[in-house]
Amino acid sequence: MRVLMRLIMAVLVMLCGVTLPTDAQKTVKPTTQKAPQKLQKMVFTPQWTAQAQFAGYYVAKEKGFYRQAGLDVDIVHPSLTQSAMSRIRRNESHATTLQLAQAMEIIDHGIPLVNILQTSMNNALVIVSRRNMNPIKQKGARVGTWSAGFGQMAECMSKREHLNYQWIPVATNINLFISGAVDATLAMSYNEYYQIVQTGMLLSKESVYRFCDHGYNIQEDGVYMTRDYYNKNRDQARRFAIASRKGWEWAAAHPDETLEIVMRYVNKYHISTNRPIQKLMLDEILRLQVDRESKKREFRLRPDMVQRASKMMVANGMLSREITYQELINK
Repeated sequence: MRVLMRLIMAVLVMLCGVTLPTDAQKTVKPTTQKAPQKLQKMVFTPQWTAQAQFAGYYVAKEKGFYRQAGLDVDIVHPSLTQSAMSRIRRNESHATTLQLAQAMEIIDHGIPLVNILQTSMNNALVIVSRRNMNPIKQKGARVGTWSAGFGQMAECMSKREHLNYQWIPVATNINLFISGAVDATLAMSYNEYYQIVQTGMLLSKESVYRFCDHGYNIQEDGVYMTRDYYNKNRDQARRFAIASRKGWEWAAAHPDETLEIVMRYVNKYHISTNRPIQKLMLDEILRLQVDRESKKREFRLRPDMVQRASKMMVANGMLSREITYQELINK
């Protein structure tokens, strides 16, 4: 009888399309998808126009490293009428790149800054002489220097060595030097130096004075925020620094693809340059990121270099007081 009743119930279930609960069945809860993370907007302004000097930041944006860090980063380059620091002062940009000596001068002028990432471990400044002479022997020479700055170590050297250079401001190119209007010019080993070489001008080893080889090996490019903005956005600063470092490390491991990314930015902003120059620049920038002593990319501000630069600039009247390492780091 029991067997018959079970058969009748089974037939009824099949006819009615009803599923009877059993011990083996479990209630399955509907899956809920995690809402997409809202990206935090951030504006980053390098201190110059688009070029391989800033390749790691382009890589971090193009490869999605910033987005992975929860950031929507807009890279806005400065213009002839609006510098990177002017954008920072007006809160139009949140971070910029500066050379260490530049950052010290800005702090000395009353704007506290924080270094959130250091990329350069070596100094790229050189003086190139037209006369195949050692620039250190050219007292009173007319030397081209950028009107936008970057020549702090050269000023220190000129004063310490009693060279009395006559500083001739130039805009953004090497025309005065090539035409013979100046005896020598300041240049970056990753930029203007290669532009001069590309013109076909023959330079002897003696005519190129490299500051990093003569006691002036002071770090240059790092990423800075104002102290006020940093204090309110510490986590954002940390995530931006980590993603930017990842961009630079990727660039070092994939230089050919990085060059393609750089050229896209160069072409987008109609920069007057060429692929060979940008390749040389990228190679040199990556070389300058390797510390001479550890032979590694350390991505850190060195306290000894901060102290050396500060003392040197105070001694030569370029700072009113010493700027300390503690003032610069993200404490």
